[in-house]
Amino acid sequence: MSRHSAIRMLIMALAAATMLAQASVADEKPEPGLNDESLSGLELRSIGPAFMSGRIADLVVHPQNRNIWYVAVGSGGVWKTLNRGTTWEPIFDDQLSYSVGALALDPNDPDTIWVGTGENVSGRHVGFGDGLYRSRDGGKSWTNMGLRASEHIGMIRIDPRDSKVIYVAAQGPLWSAGGERGVYKTVDGGETWQRILSAGKYTGANEVHLDPVNPDVVYAVLHQRMRNVAVLINGGPESGIFKSTDGGANWRELTEGLPEEDKGKIGIAISSQDPDVIYATIELARRTGGFWRSADGGETWEKRNDYLSSGTGPHYYQELFASPHAFDRVYQMDVFLHVTEDGGKTFTKMPRGARHTDHHALAFVPDDPLYLLAGTDGGLYESYDLGATWKFAANLPVTQFYKVAVDYDQPFYNIYGGTQDNNTQGGPSRTDNITGITNADWIVTLGGDGHQPAADYSNADIVYAQSQQGYLHRYDRRTGEAVLIQPQPGPGEDSERFNWDSPILISPHDPARLYFASQRIWRSDDRGDSWTPISGDLSRGEDRMTLPIMGRVWSFDSLWDLLAMSVFGNVTSISESPLVDGLIYAGTDDGLIQITGDGGATWRRVDKLPGVPAHFFVNDIKADLHDPDTVYVVLTTISQATSRRIS
Repeated sequence: MSRHSAIRMLIMALAAATMLAQASVADEKPEPGLNDESLSGLELRSIGPAFMSGRIADLVVHPQNRNIWYVAVGSGGVWKTLNRGTTWEPIFDDQLSYSVGALALDPNDPDTIWVGTGENVSGRHVGFGDGLYRSRDGGKSWTNMGLRASEHIGMIRIDPRDSKVIYVAAQGPLWSAGGERGVYKTVDGGETWQRILSAGKYTGANEVHLDPVNPDVVYAVLHQRMRNVAVLINGGPESGIFKSTDGGANWRELTEGLPEEDKGKIGIAISSQDPDVIYATIELARRTGGFWRSADGGETWEKRNDYLSSGTGPHYYQELFASPHAFDRVYQMDVFLHVTEDGGKTFTKMPRGARHTDHHALAFVPDDPLYLLAGTDGGLYESYDLGATWKFAANLPVTQFYKVAVDYDQPFYNIYGGTQDNNTQGGPSRTDNITGITNADWIVTLGGDGHQPAADYSNADIVYAQSQQGYLHRYDRRTGEAVLIQPQPGPGEDSERFNWDSPILISPHDPARLYFASQRIWRSDDRGDSWTPISGDLSRGEDRMTLPIMGRVWSFDSLWDLLAMSVFGNVTSISESPLVDGLIYAGTDDGLIQITGDGGATWRRVDKLPGVPAHFFVNDIKADLHDPDTVYVVLTTISQATSRRIS
């Protein structure tokens, strides 16, 4: 056989083998449902927005290069800039947690970064984490270093004498008992951890600080707290300030001059100029408390002021930052940034300008006493004049969206979403601009904390948006007009109990028909101009003040926090079958699913699901698109999320 004939036969054999392989692949049927194969054709892409940014949990400026910042986002990982915010890179997206509460750079090697996942506040919207992460190359690669059951990490401190000695304040789960709670220490760089300070199963540590002169002196704050869908108890008898003088081997509680009653969230700071001077902000019952100062390393304390972080509540702030440049200058995180120049005798609200409210983080630089870098619910702000004016980082796309909706606009559909403390926003899925989607392409349809929106599928100019606790509006994109259409109780009726994120549904059978819910279901047939209730109270109607939390029923003078959260006993989700007009499903926050097949004339109650504890929270409910007898429900039971299909 000639050489050319042999080559020709080899090519024919390879072609035949290729055809057989292709035929074999074609005969294979893909696995049904959602899996890697069925989703392989989808690719996530960022569309913003950044014009209002989002909640910043912690900040670190590189000690040797002021151009490098690391920013921890409550609901968006960790971001890094090499040029003071001109451009940003997300460096934590490939890890298992999206929520971050604490950052620390190794003082001996600033390219070594420690990240504590899970937010360090107790809000209803916080995300949980899976422990500590470390990067040794400036954020290019990461290793999980343990404490996976901590869920929320409040603070990380590294001994400047020995990088292997690290202290971590682990808050533990917010919605349940147990987990890894308290102050943890490693002496081998995170290979092993020892819990060196702890209390009960609901008490964790939210702060740990090292004396800047003698790092063997350690201060820690324990915080007893638990949240459920009804209430937040933000303190208890186990909360307090503790001190160790031997690197955490032994501890004692600091009490002289401090309140004797149960304490809530506590924040402390140490003076850089005189480490014997310690500052503390302490929450007490009914949102009282104040600011204390110690001049002898915490042995005795003097109350200086009744000022306490307010707004959403002390559980959301209560962090202190002592200035490295001026003695007795202390900044307190709050709705508005407050500062004292005299160790707490007086507090001043700093100029705000256009800066967003709700402050959570502050950073300084050693060589510029006028410089401040602040993190808020609305992103990052930089000041070169000690807070007189601020520059906003309008290129950090970390907005926290609750729920989103899409319209049917042409040529590109739009996305609308309710956001945490950043209004309800809308923007295009694509544009024909060569630069792509910009901040200018986004609009605000409604102010406040945005929640579930809905877009009219028959008219792309009509969008429904709401702020917290049911303030529903109809927004006209052509005119920019937003009309309040929230249903109101009739004369003599009880007030409506709207969820913080109330459910809105446009009927699949008629775009003019709306369903909205408080503790009952409302129907409108004229896009919200008028409403009719089609149910009575669909909840259990329980008194949340009498329900047990942390294993007991709490007295009136306990550390309740009922503001900035839903009233209890309401409908959280609605769905109507697209196949059967009037077949409606409703889920509640107290463990009920209600069903009507006749548009609300009669209702059937489901209070038990197989394998699910009672009093579940219904996150979402959806009627099947193809089978009128099937509905899907997504539930939360304390700290465990589950899904169930009911047929």
